Amino acid sequence: MERTIIKDASEKIGQNIRIKGWVKNRRDHGKLIFMDVRDRSGVVQVVIIPDKEEAYEMAKQARSEFVVDIEGLAKSRPGGAANEKISTGSVEIEAGKFSIISATKDDLPVDVSVDEMNLNLETLLNYRSLTVRNDKINAIFKIYARLIQSYGDFLRSKDFLEIKSPKILSSATEGGANFFKIKYFDRDAFLAQSPQFYKQAGVGLFERVFEIGTVFRAEPHYTTRHVNEYVSLDAEMGFIESFEDIMAQMEKAMAYIFKFIGDTCQDELEKYGASVPEIKTIPRIKLTEALAILEKEFGKKVEKVDIDPEGERLICQWAKEKYGSDLIFLTHYPASVRPFYTMPSKDPQYTESFDLLFRGVEIATGGQRIHDFNQLENSIKKHGLNPKDFKHYLDIFRHGMPPHGGWGLGSERIVQKILGLASIKEAVLFPRDVKRLTP
Repeated sequence: MERTIIKDASEKIGQNIRIKGWVKNRRDHGKLIFMDVRDRSGVVQVVIIPDKEEAYEMAKQARSEFVVDIEGLAKSRPGGAANEKISTGSVEIEAGKFSIISATKDDLPVDVSVDEMNLNLETLLNYRSLTVRNDKINAIFKIYARLIQSYGDFLRSKDFLEIKSPKILSSATEGGANFFKIKYFDRDAFLAQSPQFYKQAGVGLFERVFEIGTVFRAEPHYTTRHVNEYVSLDAEMGFIESFEDIMAQMEKAMAYIFKFIGDTCQDELEKYGASVPEIKTIPRIKLTEALAILEKEFGKKVEKVDIDPEGERLICQWAKEKYGSDLIFLTHYPASVRPFYTMPSKDPQYTESFDLLFRGVEIATGGQRIHDFNQLENSIKKHGLNPKDFKHYLDIFRHGMPPHGGWGLGSERIVQKILGLASIKEAVLFPRDVKRLTP
């Protein structure tokens, strides 16, 4: 008999069907055995009665997370359709055949059948291949998948071409020290800190490009917002008039993403009591103005023109109170804190760049890039770097490049802030941080 996925069982009431999945839990009531069985599409209640002797004897061996194969009659479940508290829906399957495909090896280290596992972060991550089976934890990655899907869909609709850039590079993209050096046969190489150079090359080839890809940062952080390997949502576009064009495009992208998640992930969002913002206009203020607001409204002073995590949280609080917005653009960061390829402003101590903050955390960095060869070469030198180390990057600009710019968006931080997760690591399927290389 062909398998029926659980969400389609309601269309086959009165028919014998076959389901396969995991035992979520088992409950014995007198001589009856009840099981909730889970597959990729949902959960259904199965009842096994003593009259079906062979199935009954096999079902008595089954425990949580056993993988099972069941054939039985799909029946309307009394009160199932009307009772919203019944998570297994309006269908019940009366098993006629029951077989165990795979049994668990040992006792389960955690109970994933409960609504709230309340595990500490280390336990949650150490048993990742099991804990993500929990309905609430599983919901994180269904939302994440919709985020990735909607990002790509939006950019394709705006004539951006998806590219894939190499992650093993001959030089560190951003310079500095936050890169991983690896041995590449008989020479040193570096894991990509971003696809920056290649997406700029993509502008010269295709005009508009985007990438969804892994990047690596050798930052020894022990915070709730950092990991050392994450998925960056990048885009780059040519023939811009100013970096305002980039923010306008990004604003539309974020509006599309949030609406898509809100439309397709209501069940998952409800598990966290979460909601997505409705974006109309994201406020934009200069970084220097933001720092003045922090001092005036919150008594927070800074020694240099930059913003720390507390400042990001407070300025987002201000934006929510003043504009009703969960997001805010901070613009014109100092040249001293931006990479060498960033376009300087009319006042050269500042740049045509921005950060996008969401619910207290920076989720994106972007801006206009230098497109003139000579200006770019001089900027490399000003940043204390050697142009010879960036020969292949500079070659991009020898053959005519339009004014261009783009952004890099941290996918996991978006999910973290939508759901209010305590740590970004909860939004990464198998996170990598300073201490964690497994599982």
